Amino acid sequence: MTTMEKNLLIELFVEELPPKALKKLGEAFASVLADSLKAQGLAGASAVATSFASPRRLGLHLTAVAAKAADKSVQLKLMPVAVALDASGNPTPALLKKLASVGADASVVPQLKRAPDGKAEALFLDQQLAGATLSEGLQKALDEALAKLPIPKVMSYQLADGWTDVKFVRPAHGLVALHGSDIVPVQALGLKSGRVTRGHRFEALAETVNVESADSYASQLLEQGAVIASFESRRAEILRQLNEAAAKQGLKPIDDEALLDEVTALVERPNVLTCQFEPEFLAVPQECLILTMKANQKYFPLLDAAGKLTHKFLVVSNIRPADASAVTGGNERVVRPRLADAKFFFDQDRKKKLQDRVPGLAKVVYHGKLGTQGERVERVRAIAHAIVNMLRMATLPYTVEAKDEFEVLDSKVQQAAVLAKADLLTDMVGEFPELQGIMGGYYARHEGLRDGVAIAIEDHYKPRFAGDALPRNHTGTVVALADKLETLVGLFGIGQLPTGDKDPFALRRHALGVIRILVEKNLPLELPALLEAARPAFGELINNPSEAMLTFFADRLAVSLREQGYSAQEVEAVLALAPARLGEVPRRLAAVRAFAALPEAASLAAANKRIANILKKVETPVEAKVVPSLLKEAAEQQLANALATVKPLADGMFANGEYAASLSELAALKGPVDAFFDDVMVNAEDPQLRANRLGLLKSLHEAMNRVADLSRLAA
Repeated sequence: MTTMEKNLLIELFVEELPPKALKKLGEAFASVLADSLKAQGLAGASAVATSFASPRRLGLHLTAVAAKAADKSVQLKLMPVAVALDASGNPTPALLKKLASVGADASVVPQLKRAPDGKAEALFLDQQLAGATLSEGLQKALDEALAKLPIPKVMSYQLADGWTDVKFVRPAHGLVALHGSDIVPVQALGLKSGRVTRGHRFEALAETVNVESADSYASQLLEQGAVIASFESRRAEILRQLNEAAAKQGLKPIDDEALLDEVTALVERPNVLTCQFEPEFLAVPQECLILTMKANQKYFPLLDAAGKLTHKFLVVSNIRPADASAVTGGNERVVRPRLADAKFFFDQDRKKKLQDRVPGLAKVVYHGKLGTQGERVERVRAIAHAIVNMLRMATLPYTVEAKDEFEVLDSKVQQAAVLAKADLLTDMVGEFPELQGIMGGYYARHEGLRDGVAIAIEDHYKPRFAGDALPRNHTGTVVALADKLETLVGLFGIGQLPTGDKDPFALRRHALGVIRILVEKNLPLELPALLEAARPAFGELINNPSEAMLTFFADRLAVSLREQGYSAQEVEAVLALAPARLGEVPRRLAAVRAFAALPEAASLAAANKRIANILKKVETPVEAKVVPSLLKEAAEQQLANALATVKPLADGMFANGEYAASLSELAALKGPVDAFFDDVMVNAEDPQLRANRLGLLKSLHEAMNRVADLSRLAA
C-alpha cells in the first residue's frame, strides 16, 4: 500500500432491516461499492473487500484505496473528416462546436489525428483525463450501490426538516465514510458523512461510537458498541454457541441454514440460551412441533442421537443479562400456546377420517382452467393406474405371482392416490401448508391403513427440493410420478410454461423430480410414453403438450447432469440421441467418459463428425447398405470387413446394456477409418460407387452412434 493509499470504511446506519433480506442487502451493498471503486481506478483489482451487515447497518471495509485515481489518456472520436473540415481543410462550425463541448478550441486542430472509421475517415482528439478524487468516486459508487440494492419493499419517510421525502428500505440515520482516519465528504439519503455511529440498542457502553479509523471500526463496535458487525462472523459465533449449548445437553441442534441466516439477521450480540417445554407435547408429530418453533419463534429444536425431537430447544437472544432466567422463562411461556395449538389441531384432525374429507376436495379450486382438487385427484388416480399398467407391460412375460403383485400394487396405488390430497382440508395443514403429505401419512397410520399406503401418502410430494429423498416404496413412487406428471402435463397443456426466472407452479422442480425418480430408481419406463399416458386423464381440457415438454425435460436433465460434474460434451453426446429411458442415461454417460479416455477416441470422434457432415450434404436419403462387389479400393474393403467383425460384437453388448464395452469395441475401427479417408474418394463420379461408399459410411455412422453421438466429442 502506497502513502497515497489507505483503507476505506463506509457504513450506513439504519433502523432494523428486514431479516430475510439482510444477507443479500449486505452482500450487494459491499460488492457494488467495491466494484465501482475498482472500475474508477481508486482501488486495485487485488483490494480486499469485507462486508458488514447487522440488523441496523450495512457496511464495507476496502483495502488500499487511493485518494485520487491516476490520470488516463484517451482518444476521443470527434466526427467524420468530411463533416469536420471544409474543402480548404479549415475547421467547420460543427467541428468547433464539438471541440468546445469537450473543453478544447481551434488551437488543437493541427494536433487532431486522422484514422479510418468504417468506410470513412474520422478525426480523433488525444485527451488526458484527470482521475477521479475519492470524494467524487465514492459519491458515484454510493449512489450506484443504493440504487442497485435488492430491496424487497421500499418505504417512504421524511427527513428532520419535515418536508423532504426519502424512499429506502428503512429510515437511515447515519453515514460513516473514513479513508484511514480522514472523513470522506459524501452524502446519501439526506445524510452527510462523518465518523459517528451507534452500537447495540441496549448494551453499548455509550450512546454513540466515534470511529477512529477504517481499521478500528469492527473492533470499536465490538468493544464499545457490543455489536459483531460482520454477518459471517456473527453467524459463526451463533453456530459455535448453538453447538456448545447442545453438547452440554448431549443433544444436537436442528440443521437449518435458512433459519441460521434469519436469526443472524435479527441479533447484533448473540447469546444462546437453553429452554424447555412440557414433555407431553412430544405426543404430537415432531414435524409439527419443529415447524412451529422454527417458523413462528425462530427457535432451534434439539434432537437426540437418533434424530428424535426432545423437549429442549435453544433461543438466540440479543442481550446478555447477568440473570437470563427472565429471558428463558419468557420464551418458554411464549412457545407453550403454540405447541398447545399444534396438539389441538392434531387431536381434532384425527376425529375425521381421510376418506371422509375426500368429497370436500370438490369444493377446493385447483386452477381456473383445470378444475378442483377433487378433479385433480381423479386425474392423478387415472395416471397412476396407467403407470402401473406400463410397469406390468415392461416386465412381460411374468409369472402368476408377479401378476398378483401388480394387482396388489394397483390397489394400493389407487387408495393412496385418492387419499393423498385429503390432508389439505385438515386444520394442521391449514396452519402449516409445509406439512401436506406428512400429516396425511400420520393420519393414515392412525386410521390403521396399510403402512405402504401411509408411506405413499407421505412421500408422494418427494423429492420436494434438491437433495431430498425419493419415495421409499413402489406405491409412493408411482403416486409421486403421477402427481408430478399431472401438474406438468396439465399446466403445459394450458400454456402455463415457466418464463425466465418466473416459475410460479414450480414446474422445473416437478420435472427434476420426475427425472430423479426415473434415473435413480432405473424404472423401465420411457418418458415420451409416460407423457402420452398422462394426457387422456384431461380429456378435452388441454392441448397436446408432449413436444414442448420433451424439450423442457431435456433442458432440465442437461442442467442437472452438468451440475453433477459431467462435461457439456459428454451430456450433449448422450442427450443428442434423446434416450427415451432416462434410467439408462448414467450408464451411457459412464460409457462415453470411458470411451473418451481411449487413445483412439479423438480420431474416431473427428471421423464421426466428418461422416455426419458428408451424409448431411446428400440430398436423397442414404440407406445403410453395402454391395461387396462394388468395394473397389483396398481401404474400403478393409473398412467393410472390420465393420462386419466389430458391429455384431458392439450390437450384442449394446443389447445387453453393456454400453462401455460396446463403445470400446469401436476402437478397432480407427485404423481402417483413417485409411478409408486417406485413400478413398467418397464422391466418386460413378453413381453406383458413390452410393455404395455412402452406404458404407451410413452403416459405420449407425454402428458408432448407438450409445451416444460421438461427433459431439470432437474438438
